[in-house]
Amino acid sequence: MNQDFLNNLIAHKGLEESILSLSENISEKIVFSTSFSIEDQAITHAILSQNIQNIEVFTLDTGRFFAETYQVWDRTAKKYDYHIKPYYPNNQSIEEYVQTKGINAFYESVDLRKECCFIRKVEPLKRALKGAKLWITGIRAEHSTNRSQTDFVEWDEANQLYKYNPLLHWSTQDVQDYIKKYTIPYNVLQDKGFVSIGCQPCTRAIQEGEDLRAGRWWWEDSSKKECGLHR
Repeated sequence: MNQDFLNNLIAHKGLEESILSLSENISEKIVFSTSFSIEDQAITHAILSQNIQNIEVFTLDTGRFFAETYQVWDRTAKKYDYHIKPYYPNNQSIEEYVQTKGINAFYESVDLRKECCFIRKVEPLKRALKGAKLWITGIRAEHSTNRSQTDFVEWDEANQLYKYNPLLHWSTQDVQDYIKKYTIPYNVLQDKGFVSIGCQPCTRAIQEGEDLRAGRWWWEDSSKKECGLHR
């Protein structure tokens, strides 16, 4: 499997058709990571509504989700009769972090925030991706300048696998229309100005005219607000 092979499988295909094509032509492990964003809910629908069995849908439960995020998780599992696989932070790592640095230490510096993200997201992701050859994500170019440089199919050097970003050039309206068309469960916080929803302490609603990622880690000045999952 290489990049040309993957590009040929998805060429000129819509969301459902491209994912089905990948599932039918790749024998290696395929995974999809969901944070229950509207983007991820659209991809989840494309996988589970077609009853695709060989793509594992998983989530990284940081332990600090909004209650609304857990609600959409539950509604999604029931709608598609599917158990989304959870990955949790290493208990010793998170206990040591909280014990030595504080429950909300991530507000104190970028380094402490990134350390928290590493424990709660990056390390569990490494376990979730183990053995996988293709990782499907909900990245969109509209999210940030950094993500606008992304390709549909890219090699992830850090995780030694290919990533497929099927919604890369979808607009927010495109995603919302898809959610509405198929009556897909979504996080009600989306209707309250929460565009990019992560951990509850690190997410706020955005104001009119603000960047789509402005609600994440809003206390930081950095223009590149990422947690380390996507480089």
